[in-house]
Amino acid sequence: MKTYKAVIIDDERLAREEVKRALKKYPEFIVVGEANNVDAAIKLIANKDPDLLFLDIHMPEKSGFDLLEELTTVPEVVFTTAYDQYAVKAFELNALDYLVKPLREERFAKTIEKVKQELAEKAKVSQDVLPMHKKIFIKDGESCYFIPISDIYYIESMENYARLYFGDKKAMIKRSLNLLEKKLDTTVFFRANRSQIINTHFIKEIHPHFNNKLHIILISGEKIEVSSRQSVKFKNWNSL
Repeated sequence: MKTYKAVIIDDERLAREEVKRALKKYPEFIVVGEANNVDAAIKLIANKDPDLLFLDIHMPEKSGFDLLEELTTVPEVVFTTAYDQYAVKAFELNALDYLVKPLREERFAKTIEKVKQELAEKAKVSQDVLPMHKKIFIKDGESCYFIPISDIYYIESMENYARLYFGDKKAMIKRSLNLLEKKLDTTVFFRANRSQIINTHFIKEIHPHFNNKLHIILISGEKIEVSSRQSVKFKNWNSL
């Protein structure tokens, strides 16, 4: 049986226990850790590399939304909260589902089925990095393209899709940015932030910005703001 690692993030111990109890019916999900605040959660996620987060929204100092903003690679997310007014924003952030506390067994079961389907789909995708010279076929509406990966200079997240830029064209594919990142050569493609990947061969200019961030301008003219964490990574990645 395929198993998946889950992390529970909630400032209330009883709420974390509620999720753990609900998960006991699903042995394929193993809780590998829990945290009661965002800073602890970031360290836990980096250490455990979970497949799934059960994430509260309202927590002291930083919210669940703040946590996602600070992560570069985001696992699948199910929000758990006592409030339902944030559902729209949750789905804008590509959360798989949104559960209102207290959890209802039937509703939780539907969420788990949705999670299992998404994780199974991910498992089908080969983790082998594609060579830069390889050509890929893209069908976007009535348009079809067959292009070398090296021609892709910029990729941006569009909810459950990604938009690829190449030459003077762009096309949408039904792939998340996280999945694409695993397929691309990381010596060439760089994850600038949660929603953008760039081909470093197409960088024209790099400028320092506030809070130690970088601004990158591509040959095509796109201006990319690199997150603070990724700015540090980029500097280290390109230093002797």
